Amino acid sequence: MKKIPDSRLRRIRVWEPSGRSCEFRNPIESNKVSLTDLASNDYLGLSQHPALIEAAQKTMLSEGVGAGASRLITGTRPIHKKLEEELSKWLGFEKVLLFPSGFQANLAAVNSLTNRYTTVIADRLIHHSLLVGIKTSGAKLKRFAHNDINDLKRLLENCINQQPNQTPLVITESLFSMEGTCPRLKETAALCKQYRAMLFVDEAHAIGVMGEGGRGLCYKISEPITMISGTFGKAFGSGGAFLATSNSISEHIIQSSGAFRYTTALAPPLAAAALAALRLIQANPSWGKKLQKESNLWRTELLNEGWNIPSVIGPIIPLLLGSDTESLDKQYQLEVNGLLTIAIRPPTVPEGTSRLRIVLRNNLPTNTLEKLIFHLRKQS
Repeated sequence: MKKIPDSRLRRIRVWEPSGRSCEFRNPIESNKVSLTDLASNDYLGLSQHPALIEAAQKTMLSEGVGAGASRLITGTRPIHKKLEEELSKWLGFEKVLLFPSGFQANLAAVNSLTNRYTTVIADRLIHHSLLVGIKTSGAKLKRFAHNDINDLKRLLENCINQQPNQTPLVITESLFSMEGTCPRLKETAALCKQYRAMLFVDEAHAIGVMGEGGRGLCYKISEPITMISGTFGKAFGSGGAFLATSNSISEHIIQSSGAFRYTTALAPPLAAAALAALRLIQANPSWGKKLQKESNLWRTELLNEGWNIPSVIGPIIPLLLGSDTESLDKQYQLEVNGLLTIAIRPPTVPEGTSRLRIVLRNNLPTNTLEKLIFHLRKQS
């Protein structure tokens, strides 16, 4: 096997809640200092919310810890159907299907919409799970420059000219997980309609915190969107994922998707926690707006400090550093001063764009931004 440079090695580290909101500590390492969490995707701080814990406990006692079988055997519980129905109504799609993970949901999505004759036109920075889905489907992949609507149009025109009888699939994300950037979704949807293309949008990082009432950035776009995916392991503070689409496509997934059919169903306590999170988000539509306002403040202050930040609008703020070593050094510098961030390096991001990925959440201590800026200035 090819030797991996030290600056590219990944380590599994153990984290446990410190007992205080949005703080972790590593119980294995000698320095057991509590760290303010600026790394995880628990945007609304719901993973430790009493309502989610109570819902999960109640369901665990009544229905057990695991589902014990796939959805088509004995794995489907009333809580699964209730969550699917409420999500479907909330998002405005005919049907929602649950999955144990976002990776599985994206595999199922791509494979349900494509075959070896399909051309997939995808944003260059889509998630790895989507690339795996394209590869397993046998579809032909074309990639457009990140969030470049003109490059997308060029590829759609070429595709229709070369394969006038085939329906292409366009894939993008509504909020890119490592960039914090968003595409022009209304224009993207209009282009797909113009060129008779399907459109699949990964909404994993937007659902719960962006768009009207936290419904994501695809909500109420006038042109039809073929399918979206979302997860419960981020803003919903639970685990698992879903696809939202039409009745006909969902039936196709049920009948043909191995990623749906051949896996144990989402654990009922996780489904119950996700449903509790959904109801909290519905009851508190200002949560996402509050987070957006805070992220605008953070971005402005960090830009004023001279940091290279893409044009972001959500709770993910990448601080671009370039080299792997510099990113790791900054990670360590912040960590010894009580701030938990993670250096993101290739192949997760393109070569030469290593970064610190700062993630905001609604329950951060009030002085966190000032502390971050102070220690970013301070030389190790």
